[in-house]
Amino acid sequence: MTGKISAGILLHRRTPDGVEVLIGHMGGPFWARKDAGAWSIPKGEPEGDEPLEDTARREFAEELGLPVPDGGLVALGEVRQSGGKVVHVWALEGDLDPDHVVPGTFELEWPRGSGVLREYPEVDRVAWVPLAEAGAKLVTAQRVFLDRLVDRAGS
Repeated sequence: MTGKISAGILLHRRTPDGVEVLIGHMGGPFWARKDAGAWSIPKGEPEGDEPLEDTARREFAEELGLPVPDGGLVALGEVRQSGGKVVHVWALEGDLDPDHVVPGTFELEWPRGSGVLREYPEVDRVAWVPLAEAGAKLVTAQRVFLDRLVDRAGS
């Protein structure tokens, strides 16, 4: 596999009002005032030759600071994002409380060119979003996973 690869888990739950998915608003100054297209499925890059399903589980736990809920993963395939990164996603039916999320962090020079490194959360908020509303919030390329969730996970 060449190029950047990422793997993640699309957690979903059934409610009396329909299916909801757990997505995170990307952290850092670039995304701070954006909503539409500024949310993502918790995901990240593999370490060495780590199996992608293991990467998805590890990154979910690292980004959210919570263990992956129990249950079997359902492959939703892959998609190439506009920047060239190939994202592999698995669906998992489960639940967790977004109020308990303790996001991982990253360092970024900000303002750019200032020489000042600042630490930002990988995601600055996490929310359960109704399936019908999630498409408008997710980065464009990841929206296909919502359709695949309905098709493959029977949601």
